[in-house]
Amino acid sequence: MPGHAKLTELVERREPLTFRFADDGLVPNNPRWPMLVYPGAVRLPNGVDLASVFEDLFSTNGWGDGWRNGIYDYVHYHSRIHEVLGIARGTAEVRFGGDKGEVLTVKAGDVAILPAGTGHQRLSSSSDLLVVGAYPPFGTYDLCTRAEQHAEALRTIPKVGRPEKDPVYGSEGPLLTAWDED
Repeated sequence: MPGHAKLTELVERREPLTFRFADDGLVPNNPRWPMLVYPGAVRLPNGVDLASVFEDLFSTNGWGDGWRNGIYDYVHYHSRIHEVLGIARGTAEVRFGGDKGEVLTVKAGDVAILPAGTGHQRLSSSSDLLVVGAYPPFGTYDLCTRAEQHAEALRTIPKVGRPEKDPVYGSEGPLLTAWDED
């Protein structure tokens, strides 16, 4: 487990790429806040377990309930919680925003922050793909995949508040500006 100084050393300051997606009838996406992607936010030195780095980084910034896995190969979203995805190993093509969204190639060191309601689906990946996910300290995990969940999601998504910290950059992170509260 890297210490705080080592974590700081591995984090690269990146301006986020921002993406806004319209409601496509199945995936509501987030009407208020954009998805953020920090390409190459974490450096990949040899001999460092990048999954542990992501877990420690997210946890240090108040994003917990972490997991290690991949990204589901079907369209889904979370209507009651935000999610951060850190790519710890490999590459993947992921469609964000539902069927009418955008396909991005993510690679080790990249971070994607999905506001509640943002659709995501892995289209393809390298065999070594490893993703670390985490959630802010409030909200409830749910997994939405069906059209029947859409109406309820439209009610719950706006109730998910802004996190106090960016999962990568903490209280100085671009998320706090991009996800403005007015």
